Amino acid sequence: MLRGIVLFLLLANGVFFAWSQGLLAAYGLAPDPVSEPQRLAQQIHPELVVVVPPHSEAAASAPAEAVASAPANPSEPAECLTAGLFDVARGTQLAKTLGDALPAGTWSMEPGVDPGRWMVYMGRYASADLLERKKAELRGMRIKFEPAPANLEPGLSLGSFDTEAAANKLLGEVTQHGVRTAHVVAERLETHGMRLKLPSVDAALKTQLDALKPALGGKALKTCPA
Repeated sequence: MLRGIVLFLLLANGVFFAWSQGLLAAYGLAPDPVSEPQRLAQQIHPELVVVVPPHSEAAASAPAEAVASAPANPSEPAECLTAGLFDVARGTQLAKTLGDALPAGTWSMEPGVDPGRWMVYMGRYASADLLERKKAELRGMRIKFEPAPANLEPGLSLGSFDTEAAANKLLGEVTQHGVRTAHVVAERLETHGMRLKLPSVDAALKTQLDALKPALGGKALKTCPA
């Protein structure tokens, strides 16, 4: 009895092995195919297939790339700056320096004029005592005054003006109040020269200008007049 069971199991295992290996396919006995090689044969250039990352990963990377490629906003608006007046020699040298250091079209040297100034002046006085007596006289007349510039000391200024006509008007007024020794002098003569103009200075150009300050010879950059 036991020998019959063993022979049956061996026979059953042999039949299963033959079935699993497709040896019984001719009799219509074979397992279903799982690799489907016929589908691989139908593919066209399978080597060109590229695996695309999930949509969420592509979407996450897109904003980062957009931020990285976006141009930076300017930190401050551009402004017009000017410096001068420079005499011809200094202006010519400055133009050469700027031409070597700054982009073309960012600057220009233009003719400029510093207007003269005229002053109603009293002096020069021979002594400090005489100067103090004149001050006392003016206080008694209620006429305002201030020390004259260093090149006109010892003396007094009753007023300084952009035009000679305005200075002469004040002279007439103080004469009517009893001042007899005042007169109009040129405090500063009209000066012609060259003026630097930078019509559109942004943050980058301003940084370059910092390195060029020695070439300006002490002249400060100022906002262009309206």
